[in-house]
Parts: sequence; structure tokens; C-alpha cells
Amino acid sequence: MKRLLSFAFLALPFLLPAQRMVKSLETDVLVIGGGVGGTAAAIQSARLGVKTILIEPTLMLGGMLTAAGVSCTDGNDQLPSGMWEEFRQALYKHYKRNRLNTGWVSNTNFEPRVADSIFKAWAAKEKNLTVFLEYEFETIQKKDNIVTGASFRNKENTEAIKVKAGVTIDATELGDVLAAAGAAYDLGMDDPAISGEKEARQKNDIIQDLTWAAILKDYGKDADKTIAKPDGYDAKKYYCTCTDAPCESKPWNGDKFKMLNYGKLPRSPGATQDKYMLNWPPFGNDIYLNVVEKSSELREQSYELAKQHTLSFIYFMQTELGMKNIGLADDELDGGMALIPYNREGRRLKGSVRVNINHIKNPYDYTLYRTGISVGDYPVDHHHARYPGKVPAIEFPHIPSYNIPLGTLIPERIEGLIVCEKGISVTNIVNGTTRLQPVVLLTGQAAGVLAARSVQLKKKIREVPVRFVQEELLKAKAYLMPFIDVKPTDPHWEAIQKVGVTGILKGTGKAEGWANKMFFYPDSLVSDTEIILGFGKYFGTRGGFRLPPGKERTILNCFSKLKGVRKFWWKEVFHTVSKVEDLKLHWEKWGLNEFNPERFITRKELCVMLDNCILLFGSKNLPMDINGKMGFKYSEF
Repeated sequence: MKRLLSFAFLALPFLLPAQRMVKSLETDVLVIGGGVGGTAAAIQSARLGVKTILIEPTLMLGGMLTAAGVSCTDGNDQLPSGMWEEFRQALYKHYKRNRLNTGWVSNTNFEPRVADSIFKAWAAKEKNLTVFLEYEFETIQKKDNIVTGASFRNKENTEAIKVKAGVTIDATELGDVLAAAGAAYDLGMDDPAISGEKEARQKNDIIQDLTWAAILKDYGKDADKTIAKPDGYDAKKYYCTCTDAPCESKPWNGDKFKMLNYGKLPRSPGATQDKYMLNWPPFGNDIYLNVVEKSSELREQSYELAKQHTLSFIYFMQTELGMKNIGLADDELDGGMALIPYNREGRRLKGSVRVNINHIKNPYDYTLYRTGISVGDYPVDHHHARYPGKVPAIEFPHIPSYNIPLGTLIPERIEGLIVCEKGISVTNIVNGTTRLQPVVLLTGQAAGVLAARSVQLKKKIREVPVRFVQEELLKAKAYLMPFIDVKPTDPHWEAIQKVGVTGILKGTGKAEGWANKMFFYPDSLVSDTEIILGFGKYFGTRGGFRLPPGKERTILNCFSKLKGVRKFWWKEVFHTVSKVEDLKLHWEKWGLNEFNPERFITRKELCVMLDNCILLFGSKNLPMDINGKMGFKYSEF
């Protein structure tokens, strides 16, 4: 294989670190970290024809989904967006089934090695993408406040790569690159006076528990896969983990088999043994370690505690719970143990915009939703049970599904750098939902589009028009708004997404368990109020939209009143309609049915009309900024 998918340079053991071989490379886009977001960013950038290099410290691509062993995903099950849906379809093809809800924690479960093979196959198809594995980030390269690339070394420190790049993407697990670049960031919980969240309590450095996951396998009822007793083993740490475990208080409300089936994985074709993800929160293998600001060497020392904690849990299951036939999977990861920890939280960028929980609870009270580039539906979920002290009693509010604004990927002042993975510019509370795997994958895909467009347009990252990024994402069938009731298979999905992200017509959010929602109601009728406020705030005009409140719009009336919009928003169709028969012909070309000029128009039909008649994503005359504000004043509305 000509591209370097695995495929670090051959180590030369006789070389001393001071004599290490250094290779200098140049690329348009450099992605540092081949986790969920970084892999998506690199592949998307390359797909847009931009020369891209991806550098990852492990042997696997996919981060949380693969190397960390967290192969049961959370959220976005009903939002088949972009690369997330592409990934699921690849899984369905491999497992020859369209539902992968083998474990009860998730509807999308899979073996880490399968996901790794999918990402590597995607990468191998891209002629513009070169991947280096087993190289660690070492130093950033800067000129004034502009990031110009980075340097890397292999684990033996015998070889190094120095990369000059037009755009660099920080896709590291803990935000190491943004810190090295001098970008401002936060770590831990927020001061409510600064975050603007009533739910926040105090500023501190408490982060979420991490987990060193493992993949287990059932070797058959007569097998004995009991591991050696780990150093420092203390069975009491795992009491109450299920109803079969000893417990001095109240155990988790399920037996050992329900606990094990939490992360049951599907069998690959031809396989005869079941596998299980071990990522168990209740008295299981979560552990508190805040090593974010430590060196890589000190991190590794601390991570050994997490590994031993998980091994002790496995030993507890095998001995105390009588599950000796359940052992570490010999065909996954590092003999069944994850290659990296599942870090739920690290540094959080101070970006061009910062999303707090108010933006998610009430998106239409703000304009940031207009700049959306990825979507999520998971509730705010923090893991703090293993913190060795008292965690402030934070309120985790109910939320609808939401989108993530583009400005969360862009540092306040540092140029040449984009951030994806879990380090985007959100508050500590919001991180509890934006950290989930499907959201991070979609955010990474958007980062790849932003980087590629920056290169192609020869513009600074923050100067790339938001709508240019959104248009590319729509081509990739990636959601801008999380409308659950209009799927990409609908021929008018794109028109609805465009109108939705303008706010001319708004969605209705609903907090609902572990899968929050936002509905568009495409077949409902449009009201006069929606037209007046939606058009007025977006196009900066009320021209001709005054009708008695509550009088729904007819098809003909709606079309004629579109001419109240300033002419630089018009498309050519306005010049081709002089009578009702002309409009009927266009209506049919647009793929709409039941034309009756006096019939009330539906929300979907208005979206299609707008998309075909108006430059929905603006014009040179009226740009939209990173905060979603249009190029005119509309305070009168």
C-alpha cells in the first residue's frame, strides 16, 4: 500500500534520541489525533480534494469507538446524519443486519476491530490522505499567533516527523495541541457568573471520571479464564455492582447477566463466541484521574491505576460472581484491554463563540443555531461517582435535541487552528452531551469541511463563510438542525434543513429520556405569525406581510408576498412567473403535489418554495457572522 496507513517508519534501535531521523513534510491540512473526530475530519478534508495528513499515537483509527474500547455508542440513533450514518451503514453491511442493539445500553454495538477496519478502509480510498500511526505529538510550530504545523516522534524517540501545514486540527483526546498553541481554555467546572448558567455551582478543576474499558469474551461454560490476582485487589470496591454481588447498602438493580449484557456485542459472520464491552459505571470500572495537565510520562503512570482497577473488576467478576468462563478477548485491542482510556473530559477551548446550556435549552432565544454544523440528542450526562470528595450538586436540566455552532471549533485569537474531538468551546455542563461519540464524529466531519474550505478559498479559518461550510455538509447529508421527523431520504430534506437553519420556520423541541427530540412538523400549515416574524428577522423586512392574526397562507398569496423580500435575495424564477399557470409548472418541477393556488400552504411546501425562489443562504450584500447575526439591524422586530 503506497499510503502509510499503518505505517510508521522502521525503527532504528542503534540511533540515540539526539541522532534521531527527522522527516520534513508539507500538507494543506494536518490532523493531530486519529480519534473519532480526527478520523472524520481527515477523511472529509481529503474527500474535498485537499492534501491531508493524519497522525495518531496508537495503531487504531477511531479513538473512543476503537482504541478506547467504547464500542457501544450513545445518542443520535434517530438522527441519521452524515458520516455517522455512513458508519452505521458500514456496520450493517459487515454484520449483515440493520439493527445492532445486542446490548441494552445502545442500539449501535460493534467490535472495536470492525470499526477500526471501516475507518482504515475509508482512509485508504482517499488519494489525498496520508496516515501515520504510532507517532506522538511533540511540539507545535507557530509564527506569531499563527499555527503553522507540528512535530511528532515515535515511541522510541528514534524518528520524528516535522509537518508544515496550512491548517492544523487539534483532535487530541485532552486538547494537548490547543494548549501548546497558546489558545485559551477551561478545565473543570465553571463559575456560574462567567458561564451564565444557573445550573453551574462553582469554579474548580473537577472533571468527569474516566474508564479503562475492556472487551470480554465468553469462552464456554467449562472454560476457566481467571486472570492473576491484580496487585492491590480490593473486592469491596466492586460490592453492589449488581444484585449477585455482596452489598452493604443498595445494589444496582440487575443481576450479573444483565450487567454483562449491558455491552453485549454482535457476532461477526462465522463467529461462535459472544463478546462484551466492559464500561460499567455502577461500582464498576469508572475511576477518577485528572491527568490533563501532566506530561505523557506521568499520564502513563497514572493510567496504570486505571488498568489495574479494571483488571481487578474482571477478577471480581470471575471469582466473586462465578464468571470464570468470561475472560479478556484474545482478538481485540491489547489482549482485550483498551489501548487508551475513555476520557470523558479534558481541556475545553475558549472559542469564537461558547455554547452554554441556555443555548441548548432555548435555541431560538439566540442566533447561534443558525451556524449549526453538527447535531446531538443525548441528555446532559456526567460521571462523578468515583471522585474522592464532594462534588457540587449540579442540576442537569432537561434539553431538546440541539445543534453545535461552527464558532465552537475556532479559537478566540489563535489563527491556523481548528479544534474538534471533546475540546470544543462549550461549558462543563454542555460537555456532558457534546462529548458523545456520534456528536464528536459529526463535529469532526464539519472541522474537515472548514479546514478544506479555508485552504481552497485561501482565507483565514474565521473568515470562511458559515454557509459555505453548511452547504458542503448538506451535500454529505449531514444535519444542520436536528429535525427528527424529516429524514435525508425525503426529497425535500435539504430545503427543510436550509429553512430550519435560517429560523424562518422553527422547530419544536422536546426533552424525552435518553433520546431528546426536535420536530419540524412538515405537513402542518404555516401561520401568518410565522411568516411575519420569520421573514422579518431573517430578511430584514416586513414588506407586505400584514394580515389578520391566525389567517393561514395560501400558496398563491405566499408566492406573491415573497416579492416583498429585497431583490438581491431573488432567484431567476421570479422573472419566469407572470400567471398562475406558470407557478403551477414550477410547483410540479419542484416535486410538489396537489397544486391549488387558494389552498393553505404547508411548512414543507413553503420550504421548497423558499429554496427554489430565494437565496436562502444569503448574498454578497447580506453576510451572516459567526454568531448567526445578519448584515442588517433588526432590533425593531
